[in-house]
Amino acid sequence: MLEVELAGLKLANPTMLASGILGTSGAALKRVAVSGGAGAIVTKSIGATPREGHPNPTVVEIDGGLISAIGLANPGYEEFREEIAVAKEGGVPVVGSVYGFNFQEYAMVAEAMQGYGVDAIELNISYPNVGKAGAFFGYREELAHEVVSEVRKRVSIPLFAKLTANAGDVVAVAKACEDAGADAITATGALRAMAIDVTTAKPVLGNRVGGLSGACLKPVALRCVYEIAEEVSIPVIGCGGITTGRDAVEFFLAGARAVQIGTAVLYRGITVFRKVSREIAEYLEEQGYGHVSEIVGLAQR
Repeated sequence: MLEVELAGLKLANPTMLASGILGTSGAALKRVAVSGGAGAIVTKSIGATPREGHPNPTVVEIDGGLISAIGLANPGYEEFREEIAVAKEGGVPVVGSVYGFNFQEYAMVAEAMQGYGVDAIELNISYPNVGKAGAFFGYREELAHEVVSEVRKRVSIPLFAKLTANAGDVVAVAKACEDAGADAITATGALRAMAIDVTTAKPVLGNRVGGLSGACLKPVALRCVYEIAEEVSIPVIGCGGITTGRDAVEFFLAGARAVQIGTAVLYRGITVFRKVSREIAEYLEEQGYGHVSEIVGLAQR
């Protein structure tokens, strides 16, 4: 009922760990797969060189979600080889998330991650808080096209592009990624946001501006999935505010083939993937469907 194929990857269920949550070590990724029940796992975004990230505080909780500004902190791709080996012991597809400050860095890191044994690459062109990296390449279709094209030349495994709703025309960016050789679109990453402490009269985050995630992001992400799925022929992965099976069902109805879960891990625990999968199955049974694929895109018909 829940098994899906995503750009050639076989998932036991349509839930995936989103990049940025529990993805910094192989042990944590393996635990999400084995104990959490995720159908696939996505690593923390990895770059060409080690990066400390932004100063504390880096996360603030708000009504309906989080605002975070981690700043793409990571150990660099050369130090991540062993983490991938451990993550693959989880027995589910491992997707390597990569970012760069130029096209060549994206391609180099993606090629290295492929060599480490990841099953797919997800290009982070959605992260909004590090200058000319991440979302810098996702705001315009020309830059997104170039990133995907350069990486496509260097890797043969499935290639996902994770987009940002901050883009002026996210559908145009998605179509550019498809044209350049992407095998799937992930929609969407965090939105630029901030919080201010009324006592100190200062921004709460050390970086002042962060990325908004959690339930409050869902309506925006859902709209992006709906519009993108109407215009591309490659699979769309829903991401943004998915906490329950009902949330996931909305994304499937909008046209998503799978969903990524991140912030909800903090609220429902590491087994949120099992819980959401069970809730999806319950919905399908209640409505008389035999397989999750039967509801994909129904809201567009």
